[in-house]
Amino acid sequence: MKINGNAIKPGMVIQHDGGLWVAVKTAHVKPGKGGAFAQVELKNLITGSKLNERFRSDDTVERVTLEQKDYSYLYEQGDSLVFMDQNTYEQIELQKDWVGEERIAFLQDGMQVVIEFHEERPIGLTLPEQVVLEVVETEPTIKGQTASSSYKPSVASNGMRVMIPPYMSAGEKIIVDTTTGEYVRRAD
Repeated sequence: MKINGNAIKPGMVIQHDGGLWVAVKTAHVKPGKGGAFAQVELKNLITGSKLNERFRSDDTVERVTLEQKDYSYLYEQGDSLVFMDQNTYEQIELQKDWVGEERIAFLQDGMQVVIEFHEERPIGLTLPEQVVLEVVETEPTIKGQTASSSYKPSVASNGMRVMIPPYMSAGEKIIVDTTTGEYVRRAD
């Protein structure tokens, strides 16, 4: 679908210079001399490179709609990870380096993820915002330290290091943010 250059908003995916780009920031500029334009910061969905581009109101760009499908994580197989479509039960394999080490650490059996496709090609994977992990090891709790605001280091069940409140001990379940890797709260 063609749209005017000044209609680009953050989060939109467009086809530009033969690649897929997502608009990160947009700013509408009205200079004293000449016509108005939109200054758009773009990020390539495949390579991750960034680009600043000017679009005048009479420029047209192709807006791309991505197909989002719900998948569940099944298992690891060599250098790839296997996911299953929730509706069709079809399985796909994604390379570990494409998924990324920071996201692989959060994957758990049966976890629901969203995979974005463009023309049947996967280009994005979104994890749930928060996951439940178990504290495997941490420093012992020191009596009377519950009032301090300092956090202590711990190792979670996925091998990740997470800073937790001083009153928590090994064996407790915690909720961790998947984007920052930080402790959110104790799991119920």
